[in-house]
Amino acid sequence: MYKKNVRVRFAPSPTGHLHIGGLRSAIFNWLFAKHNNGLFLIRIEDTDKERSTKEFEDSILDSFKWMDIQSDEPLIKQSDRNSEHKQLVQKLIDSGKAYRCFCTQKIDCEENNQEGDYSKYDRACLGRKISEEDLKKPFAVRFKLPEFSSDTFKFDDLIYGQISFPVDQFDDFVIARSDGDPVYNFVVVADDIFQKINFVIRGQEHLVNTPKQIMLYEAIGAQVPQFAHLPLILGPSGAKLSKREAAVSVLSYMQEGFLPEALLNYLVRLGWSHGDQEIFSRQELINLFELKDVHRSGAIFDIHKLQWLNSVYIKERSDQDILSYIVKWLDPDFSKNLSAVPAVAAGDLSDVVLTKSEGRGWSKEQILSFIGLYKERVKTLKELMTILICLHEVPNFKDEDLQPWKSAETVNRLQMIENELSGLVSWDIESISTALKMLGTRLDIKFPMIAKPIRLALTGQVESPSIFELLFLLSKNESLKRIARLKEIL
Repeated sequence: MYKKNVRVRFAPSPTGHLHIGGLRSAIFNWLFAKHNNGLFLIRIEDTDKERSTKEFEDSILDSFKWMDIQSDEPLIKQSDRNSEHKQLVQKLIDSGKAYRCFCTQKIDCEENNQEGDYSKYDRACLGRKISEEDLKKPFAVRFKLPEFSSDTFKFDDLIYGQISFPVDQFDDFVIARSDGDPVYNFVVVADDIFQKINFVIRGQEHLVNTPKQIMLYEAIGAQVPQFAHLPLILGPSGAKLSKREAAVSVLSYMQEGFLPEALLNYLVRLGWSHGDQEIFSRQELINLFELKDVHRSGAIFDIHKLQWLNSVYIKERSDQDILSYIVKWLDPDFSKNLSAVPAVAAGDLSDVVLTKSEGRGWSKEQILSFIGLYKERVKTLKELMTILICLHEVPNFKDEDLQPWKSAETVNRLQMIENELSGLVSWDIESISTALKMLGTRLDIKFPMIAKPIRLALTGQVESPSIFELLFLLSKNESLKRIARLKEIL
C-alpha cells in the first residue's frame, strides 16, 4: 500500500459515449484509490468545443451511476477553468518557458493534426521581438523545450518500468491555439496540478503524451505524478478492439441485460489477475487490486466469457433483486405488463373465448417464481425478460413449428393429457408430476412424448424448464386453455 494520500482521476471527453476501454481505465483508477484509502475523481475534459455535447456527458455520468462508481469530490469540467488555464500559459510566457508563435501555416497543421504535413518546428519565432502590431495577428503559444542532458528522455512507469523516448523527436510543441484556448496536453497537466493528482493511470495510447506532460510539470514547478499505462483491450483477431467487436457504449451493455457486477468483474480480469481466481466480490477486488499484478500485454475481449460470468451473477441474485433491478434499469413497466391481461390479437377468435373466462395477468408471486425458474437458464436479463414476456402471451405458433406435430396421435395424446389434468383436485407440483407420469406408464411411452406436446402448448417451444413447475405456475385454468388451443389448431 502506498504511503502517500493517493489521488487519481478519470477524465473522459464528452465527444462520445463511454466505451469499454475507458470504463476499464476508470475501474483500475477507482480500485487503486480504494485499495490505498485514497480518492477517485472524475473530470470532464471538454476542450474539444465543437464535438463535446451535454448528451455525451450525461451518458458518461449515467454509465458510472449504473456501475456504482462515483467521484469522491465534486465533478469539475475543464471548460469552467479556462481563465485559470490562460493565466498559467501567461506565466510560462513571462518566465521565458513558452513563447508566442506567428508561423500560421505550421500552427494550422498542428492544430488540425495533419500528420502528413507536419515537420519539426524550426523555432523561427523563438526570441522574436513582439510588437503591438504583432499582437493583433493570430498566434499560438509554444512550449520551449528544456536543455536535455542526454539523447533520450526517460521516465519510470508503474507497469512497464523505465520507458525511453529519443529527444530528437520532440520540438517546441503548441500549448495554446491561435484562438487563445490551451490544448489538451497543457490543460490536463494544469487540472491534474489543481486537483493534486499524484498517480495518473490511463490507457497505453496516452503513452506518447507523457514526456510532454512531464516537461510541463517540471516547467510549472509542480510535483510530477507517478504514471501507469494500461495495456490495450484487443479484439478476437488480436488487433485493437473495434466497435464491431465490442467497443460499444457501456450503456448498451446495460440495455442488453448485463449486470454491473459482472461487467466490473470481467473488465478487471481483462488485464489483471490474482492467481487462478475468476469470480470476485466488489470488496475482494478492492482488497486485492495492485498495479504490480496488471499484465503488460494486451487482453482479448471475449463476449462469451462475459456472458458466462453474467449468468453466474444472475443465478446468485435473489428473484426479488432481479425484478427490482429490471424495473429500475431496464423497463419500469415490466411488472405492470406481466400483471395485466394481454391484448387479444385481431382475428384471433380462439383466444377471445379463452380470455373471457380468466385473465392471464400474473401476481407478483408468479412473476418472482417464473424469474426463479428461468434465471438458471439465461445469459442476460434481456433474454430472461424476453422469455417471460413470451410466456405471458398465448403462444403464436408458426406452421413450420407445428408441422412435426400435426397428427391424430398428437391430438389424441393432448386430449388424454387434458382429461388427466382437468381431473386433478389439488393443483400442485407433486400431483401434476404423479398424474403425468402415470399417464405415460399407462400409454407405455417415454415421458418426453408426454412432456414435449405440453411444452409446445404452454410456451410454443419444445424445450423449457420443468414442465411440472410450468404447469403449476401458469395455473390450472390457463394451462388447460393452452393445451385445448393447441389441440384445436392441430
